[in-house]
Amino acid sequence: MADGRWSPGRKEADADEFRPVLDIVEPGHQRRLTVLLRLLLLIPQFIVLFFLHIAAFFTVIAGWFAALVLGRLPDPVFRFLAGFLGYDMRVSASQMLLVDRYPPFALTPPPDYPVQTEVRPTALNRLAVLFRIFLMIPAAIVQSLAVYGWWALAFVWWVITLVLGRMPRPLFEATAATLRYRMRFSAYTMMLTPAYPKGLFGDDGLAVPQGHPRSATRPLVMSSAGKWLVVLFLVLGLLGNVTTSVTTATSDPDDTTRLSGTP
Repeated sequence: MADGRWSPGRKEADADEFRPVLDIVEPGHQRRLTVLLRLLLLIPQFIVLFFLHIAAFFTVIAGWFAALVLGRLPDPVFRFLAGFLGYDMRVSASQMLLVDRYPPFALTPPPDYPVQTEVRPTALNRLAVLFRIFLMIPAAIVQSLAVYGWWALAFVWWVITLVLGRMPRPLFEATAATLRYRMRFSAYTMMLTPAYPKGLFGDDGLAVPQGHPRSATRPLVMSSAGKWLVVLFLVLGLLGNVTTSVTTATSDPDDTTRLSGTP
């Protein structure tokens, strides 16, 4: 499933630039009981991810210094971070109701698991590594809005999937696109790729070679309904962040009074 001969992209001009791949199988039937109890069932995975996040944080710091010197991540660092990225995506895919099968407790999943990731070790631009934290800000904003927007209506998506026993295709497309963008952002942040995150609205601008094995997300060809759902996620994310900022600024007027010295 994770064959990397085809590099997903939206324009022929960047077709030769490999971007991290998130392969997810076609949406199928999901057991309603596992949908109902999904978050409870994933609690052990969340605990494991908590400790993996801590390990990944310090590994990224070490990898940043190494990449500045070597122009690439050392192989052990790359393997661990790539494994961590895949683990995170498998848990997130289950959490976001994209797949029904329980994620394995392993950095390297079985080849038949319905969620696979692929990143390739490659040379890194030292200047881009040096300023990575600044370069990632625009993509961080986009992925934050999209993910926030999805979770704003997570209960609705959960009810729909619970009632139907499957995730509708447009919702699957939009959810997979959101998760894939977050995966590409994470890969860029962890210096697993020099490619800037792209493809939030799908890959339908690039032809697929004949006979190439593909998953539901390689390429991720999105319908109009799926794209409009992504727009909805972004709008909800923006509204949510604006509302939170305004609420925070106006929640305690006494602070302003105390700062101004007015009794």
